Amino acid sequence: MVEAILFASAEPVSVADMNARMPHGCDASIAVRAVQKRYEGRGVAVVRVGEAWAIRTAPDLGFLMQKETVEVRKLSRAAIETLAIIAYHQPVTRAEIEEIRGVSVSRGTVDQLLELEWIRFGRRRMTPGRPVTFVVTESFLDHFGLESARDLPGLQELRAAGLLESRPAPDAEAEEGSEDDQQDGLFDAEEDVIDDSDD
Repeated sequence: MVEAILFASAEPVSVADMNARMPHGCDASIAVRAVQKRYEGRGVAVVRVGEAWAIRTAPDLGFLMQKETVEVRKLSRAAIETLAIIAYHQPVTRAEIEEIRGVSVSRGTVDQLLELEWIRFGRRRMTPGRPVTFVVTESFLDHFGLESARDLPGLQELRAAGLLESRPAPDAEAEEGSEDDQQDGLFDAEEDVIDDSDD
């Protein structure tokens, strides 16, 4: 039953949702582990996405799907930076994002990431004004093949992959004044997703 639910679902499914669909007394948490083990070494794998589970193409066979990938639009540099800051510093407020980037964040950039369902609103901070925070979603984790935000690559891994350039300290760059001069290039490899619509 768990295998059927995961196979038929386009989105990751939580254990609670699976238990709700199955007869009383069934334990989806045990069954999903058994299904995961059954698919080890196969063309598809049962993977954890946040607090949910999904059936996905085995990572080492992803190249077979390249012809099926549709390039839609590209994320703007501002959106890439904003997404990276949220992923690595969540929960984070708009003011904190702007402080890290050194430039203001346009409403369109945040709206674009919300529309993609890669970020969502988190809890409000218990500080004056009670600002809203932003966190990444399970859709973000699913897209990048991550179980949780803790699995994001570190600085050394990003530099080794050529996704992060060695740059002077941010304070030195802030004096340049230009937003384009303050790019770290995080997630540049994910150019097959979204285009800039406002920056």
